[in-house]
Amino acid sequence: MSTPAELPAGLPAAPEFTEPLAEWHRLHVRMLVVRPLNEGIAMLVPILVLLFTGNGEKWRLIASGVTVAAILAFSYFIWRTTKYRITDDQVELHTGLLTRKQLAVPRDRIRTVDLTSKPGHRVFGLSAVRIGTGQQDTPGTDGLTLDAVTQEEAERLRVLLLQKAVVPRGEAHAVPVLPESAVISQLDLKWLKFAPLSLSGLVAIGALFGVLSNYADDLGLHPVQDLWEWLFEHPSLTLFGAFAVALVVAGLVLSVPLYVLQFWNYRLTREPDGTLRVQRGLLTTRSVSVEEQRLRGVDIQEPLLVRAGRGAKLAAVTTGLGSKGESNLLLPPAPLSVAHQVSQDVLKVADDPTLRKLRKHPFAALRRSVVRHVVPWVVIAAGLAAWAPSWAWPIPVAIIPFAALIGWDNYRSLGNALDERYLVTRNNSLVRSTVALQRTGIIGWRIRRSFFQRRSGLMTIGATTAAGAGVYHVTDVGESDGLALADAAVPDLLRPFLVEVSPEQSTVEGQAERNV
Repeated sequence: MSTPAELPAGLPAAPEFTEPLAEWHRLHVRMLVVRPLNEGIAMLVPILVLLFTGNGEKWRLIASGVTVAAILAFSYFIWRTTKYRITDDQVELHTGLLTRKQLAVPRDRIRTVDLTSKPGHRVFGLSAVRIGTGQQDTPGTDGLTLDAVTQEEAERLRVLLLQKAVVPRGEAHAVPVLPESAVISQLDLKWLKFAPLSLSGLVAIGALFGVLSNYADDLGLHPVQDLWEWLFEHPSLTLFGAFAVALVVAGLVLSVPLYVLQFWNYRLTREPDGTLRVQRGLLTTRSVSVEEQRLRGVDIQEPLLVRAGRGAKLAAVTTGLGSKGESNLLLPPAPLSVAHQVSQDVLKVADDPTLRKLRKHPFAALRRSVVRHVVPWVVIAAGLAAWAPSWAWPIPVAIIPFAALIGWDNYRSLGNALDERYLVTRNNSLVRSTVALQRTGIIGWRIRRSFFQRRSGLMTIGATTAAGAGVYHVTDVGESDGLALADAAVPDLLRPFLVEVSPEQSTVEGQAERNV
């Protein structure tokens, strides 16, 4: 009979696991301050507009006070009418004053636990716990959120819900003492060189410009429309060039602090409870935990400029997390070699499957790719030449050579491979994506043949899965090669729908089709 291992001196003894009391609990009372604090940041601009415009009319002061009071009252009613409990079988959340909502998530359906602490949460030691189930087809069905509980309670709930066991309530020492986490990857300041290449600064400028434009429209101003009309009335290549240079410089300057805000203290660990945990963030901290048994593969994403700098980022293909947003992010923009190493460690394989030599797609796929990228710009140029000022049509004409290069690079990116465990497919140029999908995670196939694909002998085969994006495509592959790939990846799934054709019959049918 084995004896329990002794704990190192100074560590508290691990408490026994007990089932939770089936009683209702409220969110922490500090949320009465945290919610107005977080909401107030979003409402700060309209409140300032009300206060400092209009020469100090009283109604603006009253409107500002009413806005603040409404936020406080709304926060109180949410706290007062929200309660939750965790039973042996499910997590329940009741909320709402006029319209009552009763949400319940079966504990055996829980796929991910996401802990998020915005600046307001962190000031008061709170955290929001988002429980994901992976049911993303219908809005509002993907789990529930407890906003907010103490950070100690959030950590207890994370262990409780992902281990499918129960930890008793109490202070921080109530979390069971477990072996140390295994660090897979953590932030290296050298990765900051990829921040300008990610174009995140330009995205931030676009988002900020959109927000300010909306507020300006509310005040009766129309800066976007006025600027656009002025440019059409006073066309100037020098002005366009100066604007583009200023935009690029501003994007480069903003990209580094944005990278730091998003990924500071980044850390990817394998937890003793069988989960992968990603922690990151400077002002808003985030911790996403995913059960390893739900992992169905990885996706190495290489945006064009990041790829030019030999960089990439890594995302998880897992049930419970979609392909959109950053919840599935395992590695921020980093060297490509690091992405492959992390992929290998996450999948627990000797060789990263995304490094497999890929089979090239037929030459017809190159023609199709170039045509799809070039023709839209030709149409735009023709339209501008017919109905727009004379200076407008040369712009899309100048873009056509770059579009052709993108089409060629898109073809170079196409490829597929198959090994004992994974189907590997690579697509796209602007954001090249190399996906390694477990063959056991494929539950069906989608086969698409457009009119032009049929004329070129091509097809697009999509491997459907209950994880990530839901379907991963092998684009513009030869018909026979694509069907053979699908049949080999998941034997007997597609075979009842296939008809074997001899080489002689295939040649005769192909010649007859061309004659027709």
